[in-house]
Amino acid sequence: MENKPKLRLGLGGWITLAVLAGFLVAAVVYATDAWRDMSGVAMSPAGWIFLVLGVVVTIVVGAGLMALLFYSSRHDYDR
Repeated sequence: MENKPKLRLGLGGWITLAVLAGFLVAAVVYATDAWRDMSGVAMSPAGWIFLVLGVVVTIVVGAGLMALLFYSSRHDYDR
């Protein structure tokens, strides 16, 4: 059995994590502020229909792409 070296995060890795955490905090603050500002806005039934259709299409496309990825991997097409 080989002795694998322990992978430790260097300075660049910590800086990257800090920047990404900052982006996450900024996105959450922006989304929360936008959500509060839109509290009095009403959406029509057509808006709800298109919102649901958008979510369904996005999930179907994502699932289809993942299925293609697994199919390609199992049948050795990704060489």
